Amino acid sequence: MKLISWNVNGLRACLNKGFMDFFEQEQADIFCLQETKLQEEQIPFQLEGYYAYWNFAQKKGYSGTAVFTKNEPLSVSYGIGKEEHDQEGRVITLEFETFYLVTVYAPNSQRGLARLDYRMTWEEEFLSYLKSLEKSKPVIFCGDLNVAHTEIDLKNPKSNRKNAGFSDEERAKFSGLLKNGFIDTFRHFYPDKTDSYTWWSYMFNARTNNAGWRIDYFCVSESLKNELKDALIYDKIMGSDHCPVGLEIF
Repeated sequence: MKLISWNVNGLRACLNKGFMDFFEQEQADIFCLQETKLQEEQIPFQLEGYYAYWNFAQKKGYSGTAVFTKNEPLSVSYGIGKEEHDQEGRVITLEFETFYLVTVYAPNSQRGLARLDYRMTWEEEFLSYLKSLEKSKPVIFCGDLNVAHTEIDLKNPKSNRKNAGFSDEERAKFSGLLKNGFIDTFRHFYPDKTDSYTWWSYMFNARTNNAGWRIDYFCVSESLKNELKDALIYDKIMGSDHCPVGLEIF
């Protein structure tokens, strides 16, 4: 089974930059999007052969997630059951027979870590949500987690130490998530691989120079460890300031 996740940073713009070419080329069983920046009436297309699920932010042109799946899920839910977090279209959960699939667009802590306190609350309650699902069956979750976990996950760790996405607090929360029984699938397969990034600033020719960050992930419950086949970063795919990431499993 092949799963793909992509922060498209505006789906309408990405559609004009090769989105469908990549989508049709990969033929993923499940394809997740973050930062769709859409409202319901603005969806410009349907994908033949896929069930589609959307979670729109209340604020127009902001956040938003989507999942396209070849197999119809047993159930679908939106958000994590916490009103303060569920206004921004950040989470969709699909229940299948043997696992849950969660796509997530984690909140950015913002310049000067202005939203760090909120982000810390989010991290605790999102982890609690994942563990509640795990009581029933294993979990696969993916998306833009807005954190580079270790120094090899970004080009310039020293100069970014106290910046959003690489603060000690955010990194510690991700470490806690792994200690709570989840696997960062890319590091499972490639524990020491460097220069493997999923996001690049639009400034300073960052992508040309590969001065990026790895902030997009597929993570799975520990119980799925022996089912993992490969983790992928499609760093040659353009269309967004993020590139797609993938997981082959089962």
